[in-house]
Amino acid sequence: MKRSGMPRPDPAAFIRANLPISRVPSIPEILLHTAGPASGLWRLAGRRQADAPPYWAYPWAGGAVLARHLLDRPEIVTGRRVLDLGAGSGLVAIAAAKAGAATVMAVDVDANAIAAISLNATINDVTISAVAADILDAPPPEAADLLVVGDLFYDPSLALQVMTFLRRCQASGIEVLIGDPERAYLPLGDLSRVATHAVADFGASTGGKAVQAGVFSLRQ
Repeated sequence: MKRSGMPRPDPAAFIRANLPISRVPSIPEILLHTAGPASGLWRLAGRRQADAPPYWAYPWAGGAVLARHLLDRPEIVTGRRVLDLGAGSGLVAIAAAKAGAATVMAVDVDANAIAAISLNATINDVTISAVAADILDAPPPEAADLLVVGDLFYDPSLALQVMTFLRRCQASGIEVLIGDPERAYLPLGDLSRVATHAVADFGASTGGKAVQAGVFSLRQ
């Protein structure tokens, strides 16, 4: 039987070969493997045409603003157990580790993201536990004091799932911080703004330009 699509390369080998290492705009303390025009990300999906750019391949504004905030205010994470939900490239997890977190776990549903997080942690000389999982329907994580969430409010159904999970975490005593450039489905009425930073964004309407992104906590 003829198989459809193309063979998929090893994610870690592909990322090392095709996504050059560069400093994150506005966050020069952190290096990431970042996609460029010739990276050929579609090959990781085993397709001949590219889909929407994967979140792990770029430093999006929500993650960037959280990373900047944690590095500027290391007392937020020092000695704490941090979980980065929807971690993508691992940018926020790396910032938490650099800022002195006791432990850092990065969770994402995309196995390619997990490969990228591991590589990015290595080039930044930090230790991160990267896990491929969907935990939105799971109980609040027991091994976390602080939950950080960047750029998960771009889809209405996902936004509802995320907020339900975050409320469960808050009720269990876990602090929650959200980073977002106020995308369409960010529930501002349920949030309190903690800080604002100008950071680069790779969303479709910004193309890498600087935007004002916010750090938010959940209202009680």
